[in-house]
Amino acid sequence: MSALAQLLKSRGEDVLGSDMAESHFTRKLVSLGIPVSIGDNESITAENVVYTGAIEDNHKQLNAAKEAGKRLISRAELLGMVAEEYPHTISVAGCHGKTSTTSMISHIFESGNRAFSCHIGGEDIRFGNYFSSGGDYFITEACEFRRSFLSLNSDIAIVLNTDRDHTDCYASENDLVDAYRTFASKAKSVIVNADDRNARTIPHTLSFGFQSGTIQAENLRSEKEKYAFTVTEHGIPLERIYLNVVGKYQVANALAAFAAARLYGFSPKEIKQGLEEFQGVKRRFETVGSICGVPVVCDYAHHPREIAASFACAERLCRGTVRLVFQPHTYTRTKDLMSEFISVLKKAENPLIYKTYAAREKFVFEGSAVALVSRVPESSYVQSPQDLRTRLEKELNADDMILVLGAGDIYQIAKSILD
Repeated sequence: MSALAQLLKSRGEDVLGSDMAESHFTRKLVSLGIPVSIGDNESITAENVVYTGAIEDNHKQLNAAKEAGKRLISRAELLGMVAEEYPHTISVAGCHGKTSTTSMISHIFESGNRAFSCHIGGEDIRFGNYFSSGGDYFITEACEFRRSFLSLNSDIAIVLNTDRDHTDCYASENDLVDAYRTFASKAKSVIVNADDRNARTIPHTLSFGFQSGTIQAENLRSEKEKYAFTVTEHGIPLERIYLNVVGKYQVANALAAFAAARLYGFSPKEIKQGLEEFQGVKRRFETVGSICGVPVVCDYAHHPREIAASFACAERLCRGTVRLVFQPHTYTRTKDLMSEFISVLKKAENPLIYKTYAAREKFVFEGSAVALVSRVPESSYVQSPQDLRTRLEKELNADDMILVLGAGDIYQIAKSILD
């Protein structure tokens, strides 16, 4: 939402915002001349009201806007309207990797000296969540939540993966995959992950993967979890890439970005330069400080597959024990993927489970952090920042690493208890 606000402001529109709590996002908007009211008591004076799908349908301000006869536009609709104004739109979809891949493509465009605008779900170290150098190209994340990505008509649609998620929106796996198919059908060209059993069945122009695909990575080597690999196209070696971000999963994201850039005629050398200039995204395996001298790494991982990938990466880097802190995100996801969460959390030594970040949802015990803890005997439940710090202090050793995972407010909580 804040990225879209910046985009509209840059075009000379009068923009104002509302949020429930002050944050560095709201402060940045204010610094750019966008007033932001905090709390839901103030009435909205704007004639066009854009709302996020993360708020409830009966939200106080949204209801007041309806009663006042204002024009209501969902975030997804606005994103689609913005994208329509660009001759070329690249939309990146998937349960994992959207932010990193969108950022990687943006860096490739910059290295290739092509004017572009990017709309990023997280905060790229260089670009933040919005950057524009003008031009005909719009690079954006395409979120599957409530089928938001169906508002986008893309030049290139990328499907990174189709893992089961947002079970409050999709009745079944087939329902979710059908949504990805529809998203792809609205694009001129489609890129899919050939290693994903569902994604590879979607009609596509190019594919990527470790085991199969048009674009592949070969001869992988890693140093402190930063990977080097040779990109091949139809089996022909093109360039040796040296990523500056950790995690093998970033190689897959880089292959997707490579494929998109090739469709726009970028040379392998230009793509290599852009990918190697990518320094990462905040809250994606980000070292934020220390507790008792032990490094604290924060990651947005909130899906079982993401947790497994992040934990495996941490274990390969840590000389001692990875002290896992996880905050469940929404009761529905926790309840419906309970067995997967249990399986991955049991791999950690005495994990700490922080109270659930409910987001838009009402309390459901079966999907709560307490219910999760009851099924992972090795884990402990914590519900306050001070409690978290106290628990960690009791267990830490010099060679350990603290890995804080979750998409809720656990990032701010962890930063608030650093040394």
